[in-house]
Amino acid sequence: MRKENFTMKSKSKIKWTEKGKTSFEETETLIDDLEGVCDILDVKSKLVEMGFLEAPASTCHHLAIAGGLMKHSLNVANALIDLTKKMNLNWSRSESPIIIGLFHDLCKCDCYKKAYIAGYEWNDETLFKGHGTKSVMLASTLLQLTEEEVACITYHMGAFTDKNEWTDYSRAIRKYPNVLYTHTADMIATHIMEKGEQ
Repeated sequence: MRKENFTMKSKSKIKWTEKGKTSFEETETLIDDLEGVCDILDVKSKLVEMGFLEAPASTCHHLAIAGGLMKHSLNVANALIDLTKKMNLNWSRSESPIIIGLFHDLCKCDCYKKAYIAGYEWNDETLFKGHGTKSVMLASTLLQLTEEEVACITYHMGAFTDKNEWTDYSRAIRKYPNVLYTHTADMIATHIMEKGEQ
């Protein structure tokens, strides 16, 4: 299997917090970097339909606000890009850090709903359940995923996955070490980049 180092296609260099750009603009820039991998206009349209732009990242933990999911996904993508550059990670395709970062939590597009009084609560009426596997299913409607991307998205929760999946998680790391870095990027985003944000 051919491995590639990460290189951004766009002329702009996205940083963790690029001044003057909104999360939407930064996310759109990263999606534009997927040119040649997918139909960019179709991806943007489907993300809007899924509710990606408005959904919260959680009910009460991190970025439990409208647009929180998009901001969290952008943070994970940027953390994974940063880890890739600093640690010289190799991927089955160069766009993988963007794809995995932006689409790892697509399951959250419909799993929360506005609470009666304030904030968000769990939505029990979703058609599909699950976390990593549901995100893979939804991401697969946007573009063709590599096996490495499927593994990274499926196991991005690391040891927080169901205990019954720990052996599978370890096997995934042995085959694709970037699974572990994906979890690390998610934790960096959640506990460092988003610390104190609501």
